[in-house]
Amino acid sequence: MTMLGQYVPGASLVHRMPPIAKLAILVVALLTMAIAVRQPWHLVPAAALTVIAYGLSRIGPRAALNQLRPAVWMLLFVGAFQWLFTGWQRALVVCGVLGLSVAWAALVSLTTRVLDMLDAIHTLLGPLRRFGVNTDRVGLVLAMTIRCIPLISGLVADVTEARKARGLGFSIRALAVPVVIGALRTADAMGEALAARGVDD
Repeated sequence: MTMLGQYVPGASLVHRMPPIAKLAILVVALLTMAIAVRQPWHLVPAAALTVIAYGLSRIGPRAALNQLRPAVWMLLFVGAFQWLFTGWQRALVVCGVLGLSVAWAALVSLTTRVLDMLDAIHTLLGPLRRFGVNTDRVGLVLAMTIRCIPLISGLVADVTEARKARGLGFSIRALAVPVVIGALRTADAMGEALAARGVDD
């Protein structure tokens, strides 16, 4: 399985960091890239920091690249759209930021156990309890969101490969319909699993 959520055991500096610190760094990294990256050359330092972070985590190149593989078709689609309407420079910036964002989210997921991530999110949201916020449920939703980022990308890749195997050409409609149906089926399966575990809403 080459998607977010496949924890890789290790004793690296990144593995030993508190989950709260990793989540904070993830938020800062994503916000910084979204705000600061405006030109293609801005991607160079961002990519360098990403490589350094993976180096500190001792996650191998193959495992790191596998995290981006499901997102390739999504990036190609977004890139083509951006290139057509806004130019190649904007397309490069958008795809670069998206790819690096997936890489940073994957790094947190690869080096953090599910329960540790849930505990960290629960702790961060603790002050909201006084306002009646169900922090357990919010934490679960956020953790699932992080882990399901590449799911749609994986569905897109599967549908595209299936169409190629049948010798069919590219079509937005033929790509979108199976992806939407697959996403809805996955959502139903997740809902049933959560309901079976007592998460009823």
